[in-house]
Amino acid sequence: MFEDKSIQCCDCGATFTFSAQDQEFFQSKGYTNEPKRCPSCRQARKAERGGGAGGFGGGVRHMFPTTCASCGKSTEVPFQPRGDKPVYCSDCYRSIKR
Repeated sequence: MFEDKSIQCCDCGATFTFSAQDQEFFQSKGYTNEPKRCPSCRQARKAERGGGAGGFGGGVRHMFPTTCASCGKSTEVPFQPRGDKPVYCSDCYRSIKR
């Protein structure tokens, strides 16, 4: 039913293949338009917008320095410690979580 198509990227001008498998996937998702960008330009555009890998926005995660409440080691966490609850390094958190 589907055949591979060659498409020119609207950003870099490179020709890329829109495979029959990709076309089938697009159809299963209900997409009606063909891609305009090659995979590398698509990935770069996602990174600019803060999307893609990892879901929930992806992008660069801001880390906050703190000291582990259990072992006293300096560490970084992906949230601003408020001081009202203990914060653990990844090793201590894993051992406490079990």
